[in-house]
Formats: sequence, C-alpha cells, structure tokens
Amino acid sequence: MNTLIKSLASCALATALSTALSTTLSSQDLGHKAPPQPSAIVLTGVTIHTVSGGTLPRASILFRDGRIAQIAKHRQTITVDGAVEVIDLAGQHLYPGFVALASTMGLTEIGSVDMSLDIDEAGSVSPEVRAGVAINTDSWVIPVTRRNGVLTCGVMPSGGRIPGRATVIRMDGWTWEDMAIVSDAGLVLNWPSVGPFGSDDSKRMETSKRQLAELDELFDSAAAYLDARHNDSTVETDLRLRALGGALLGTSKVFIHANGLAQIESAVAWAVERKLDFIIVGGHEAGQCTELLARHDVPVAITAAHRMPRRRDVSYREPYELPAKLEAAGIRWCLTYSPSSWTNSSQRNLPYEAAACIAHGLDRAAALRSVTLSPAELLGLGDELGSIEVGKRATMFLTDGDALEPTTRVLSAYIDGRKIDLTDKQTALDAKYREKYRQLGLIE
Repeated sequence: MNTLIKSLASCALATALSTALSTTLSSQDLGHKAPPQPSAIVLTGVTIHTVSGGTLPRASILFRDGRIAQIAKHRQTITVDGAVEVIDLAGQHLYPGFVALASTMGLTEIGSVDMSLDIDEAGSVSPEVRAGVAINTDSWVIPVTRRNGVLTCGVMPSGGRIPGRATVIRMDGWTWEDMAIVSDAGLVLNWPSVGPFGSDDSKRMETSKRQLAELDELFDSAAAYLDARHNDSTVETDLRLRALGGALLGTSKVFIHANGLAQIESAVAWAVERKLDFIIVGGHEAGQCTELLARHDVPVAITAAHRMPRRRDVSYREPYELPAKLEAAGIRWCLTYSPSSWTNSSQRNLPYEAAACIAHGLDRAAALRSVTLSPAELLGLGDELGSIEVGKRATMFLTDGDALEPTTRVLSAYIDGRKIDLTDKQTALDAKYREKYRQLGLIE
C-alpha cells in the first residue's frame, strides 16, 4: 500500500512538473534577435520628435554603428560617406525609445507558475544580488512591450528590505549580457512602513522602529567594514557589506521605494543624512511634500497614474494631477510602473499613463519627456538615451501618429541602430484569427 501511495505521489509530481514546464515553454519568445547594424541608414521625410530640441517636420536622420551621426532639418542636406541605405518615410513620426525606469522585465512570466518567477531571493537583505543575471531573454513579455515603443527598461528585484541591485537593459539580445546596458545600476531598498498608525496599533509602531533600527545597523556595519578593509586588506571579505559600499560612497544610486507621506519624509531624512545619491520610487503622496523634495533636489519616479488614490478623503484625480504638481514645483520626476510581478505586463502602457496626465494639467512636452529623457537621466543614461541627438544611441521607433495616443501604431523600431523584429505572440494570434475569418468569408 505504501508503495502504491508513493507511486501515485510520484506520478502526480511528474504531471505537475510536466504541466508547469509545458506552460513555461509555451510562453517562450521564438522570434530572432536583431543582427548588428549592417550599414549606415538615412531616414528621410520624417517628423522627428527630439524631446530635447523640439519637433522637426519633414526632417532626415543618419545613423551608423548604432549611433546618431547627423540630423537635418527640412531642406538641409545629409552628408554621407560610403555605403548607405536611404529610406523615405514621409508622413511617419520618429520618437526616442520609451524608457521604463522600474520593472521586473524578464524576471516574471506567469504569475501562477513559480518556476517562471525570479524576482525575490530568500532572506530580507540581499544587496549583493544583481537582477540582470536572472533575466529570461526569451520572455514573451519583452516583444509585447517593445512593440509599443518601450525599448529600455530598468529591471529591479522586489521583496524583502533590500532585494538586490538594478540592471538597465535594451529590449533585445541573445543573452542577459547582450541586453545589459548597465549591469549594476544601483541598490534597491524597500522603505519600512511608518506612521501615522492608529492609537491602538502599538505593535505596528514597534515593528517599524525595529525595522528602521535594523537598517541603520546594517549601513553602520557596512561603513565600519569599508573602513576596516581600507586600513587592512587582509580583513575577510563580506559580500553583503561590500555591496553597500557604492551607496555609502555616493558612487551608486539607491532606489528607495516609498509611497506614503510619512514614508517619503522618513526616507528622505535618512538618505540625506547619509549623503546617498537616491531616487524615490513610488511617490504616490509626493505632492504633499514638494517643498521637502525641492529643497533637497530629490527625484521621484511615480509608479502609475492609472491607480486609485491612497486615501478615501482625496479626489480620484489625485494620481493624474501629481505629475503636474511635481513639474510646477521644479522637482525632477518621471513616470514608471512598480516593479512587481502583477504590473510587469503593463509596462507597454507607459505612454498612455503620460497621456492621461495631460488631461489633468500636465504639459504635453513634459509628458513625453517623463517617459523618455527624464527616466534616462535618473538612471544616469541621459547622455546615451531618451532623446534624438547627434552622438546618442540610435534607439528609436517610427509611428503613424502621436506616440502617446492609444490608436497610434508603432511601425518599426531600432535599438542601437539594429532593426528590431516587432512580431510577438499577439501579432501571431491576430494573423491566425484573421485567416480563420477569411476562410469563413467574413472578412477579405
């Protein structure tokens, strides 16, 4: 009887593993990755939305070896040496690739399949862990997202107090090393929940105090470790404490996730005292402390405008009006999504977040900047990405209209000058069912 039970249990386990594996494999991207740019390319007749220098109608652009070499206004001439491919794209619009500052791109696939989730290490403190090494380059989410113009992503682990380190990726590549633009983009820190708590919630208050004390103790230990290593190279290596060194020395960014007013105020006070180079990620109630943020020049990456307000006593418009408030206060900010498994597939909607804020007082140019140049600057890549300028990476896409409008189609895209395959699971299903209705005679 025991043998039978063991046999049945083994069969059940094998079936479960087989089903999970089949589900994971069926979600694999089977498209090819783009080869290097073969020759210089000139796009002519396009409306170039530079972001940093206005809009250039009926302009031309030359890029070679993955970089923008020349931009010519209407009636100006592009100078070309050697082989070149000239493409007339009259009527189309050229935009720099959208940049998602925070995501779990390539770390999550199917929420119900644990084997396809790699966003969280065991334990609460893992500053030595880098998100990039775990990226699944064949994730179906990647081609679906880049088809909407999101061509660069910051990938962040989540879970625990310090889940690890961020990686910035281009949205195409055979390996994670191919995709990585910056393999170590900074430390990710989830700020503890702090007051105000209810009058009878002393347990939560004690938990908050303990978590803040543990965070202080960890950074103090890291500072002491760095001093010891500086004075004596024979001190035993501690990977966890060493990984905090860049943050303490100000050479590595710190992405602090905080949403509530008290959370933001507490995080800013702590990070300013320790002289960290930090960014508030989340910032849902940042509009209530703009003076504090402006005084210390604290950037904010707002995670989503399409959300409910945090409190019942505020208007539903608060999330949509927040970007305009930060813009008016002179605060550096951008729009992004929270890096968690359930929002990962929503990264493709990034431009529509910006569009919704335009209807609530945000300037259109600022809205476009919030999903292009601003996140690139906050990631330390403002000289490389986020706008169409000579010398920058040729990471950009072409559309048939305003890129912030849901009805606009992305027609083609380039990453570092390489033309990207824009087919994905959704385009394959579209072709499949269009063929079905053609065979039924319902469409031509």
